[in-house]
Amino acid sequence: IRVIKGMALGNGSFMTQFILVGLTDRPDLQLPLFFLFLLMYIITVMGNLGMVTLIGLNSHLHTPMYFFLFNLSFIDLCYSSVFTPRMLINIISKNNKNVISYMGCMTQLYFFSFFAISECYVLTSMAYDRYVAICNPLLYNIAMSPKVCSSLLLASYLMAFSGAMAHTGCMLRVVFCDANTINHYLCDIRPLLQLSCTSTYISELEVFIVVGINILVPTFTIFVSYSLILFNILHVSSREGRSKAFSTCSSHIIAVSLFFGSCAFMYLRPSSVGSMDEGKISSIFYTNTVPLLNPIIYSLRNKDVKLAMRKILMTVRH
Repeated sequence: IRVIKGMALGNGSFMTQFILVGLTDRPDLQLPLFFLFLLMYIITVMGNLGMVTLIGLNSHLHTPMYFFLFNLSFIDLCYSSVFTPRMLINIISKNNKNVISYMGCMTQLYFFSFFAISECYVLTSMAYDRYVAICNPLLYNIAMSPKVCSSLLLASYLMAFSGAMAHTGCMLRVVFCDANTINHYLCDIRPLLQLSCTSTYISELEVFIVVGINILVPTFTIFVSYSLILFNILHVSSREGRSKAFSTCSSHIIAVSLFFGSCAFMYLRPSSVGSMDEGKISSIFYTNTVPLLNPIIYSLRNKDVKLAMRKILMTVRH
């Protein structure tokens, strides 16, 4: 593999490009994987764009819960578009299209981190919204006022900005020597650290702390919210009331479990544990599967969304 060298950095050199290996190097799997991920991406774009449009056009859905769902769909749309088009090109490429420039790689890492962390805190805000709606319904309009919702969303994006800056800044300080082949389908933290020709202890510690904060804090908050919700539901006398409350929260729990579970498996373990191939498989869940499933989960299990869709379809027909 040819490595283009430039400005010296210590005992190494300035890397001007990387090569993304992708999911697999087996030629017989390239075409099936291309069509599989192309189909997943099309469904992801159509589903999330549909949710954004539906919530934006329907005034009945302009409530705190759908305000966060609107932003979740927007984040998923951007999140999957950061790397999927390039990944699809790389799968069927025969002319070294899987080469990505150093700055292109750092830019992809930044936006990937930004939207991933944003999703963590938007999901947390949605859990808090469900907690207030079920446990303190009389205070809902005050506790989830437009000002509070905007503040929660702003805080989510600020945390995402600071986390993405920390990850990218950490990676910009890493020294790469001769190895430039990234064993992944995107520029992610763990596979990039494996290419360093110097000690990565400080960088790994920094990444572990930042990722730990952005996964464990939201997970703990969501766990507490749903524990209180569950406790409250168990004290609801009517069976119909319990069923409605469980139905309201179950879709959110599914999305949260998939996203945080796969993220924790990928990042919150020592680099010496497990292979990068295992990491690539787990990363498919939070990079491709969750953005695809979110609009399906929230639309198919939500009466308000289905009603709004019927109204729009009836309007289009007439």
